[in-house]
Amino acid sequence: MLGGWLDERFEQADAAQRQAFDELLDAQDPELWDWMMGHARPDRVDWQAIIDDIRARHRL
Repeated sequence: MLGGWLDERFEQADAAQRQAFDELLDAQDPELWDWMMGHARPDRVDWQAIIDDIRARHRL
């Protein structure tokens, strides 16, 4: 799912979104899973925007 966002959205993303995505990749897998599945939300709004986009694209 993260790879799909990288392939499809990263080039069009602004510098702040690119930085946020890069930092999001450092999150622990269990946290990422919970965020992707909608069981929890990250504290960072910029991360949540990326997560929301990924979830919408995958209809989660």
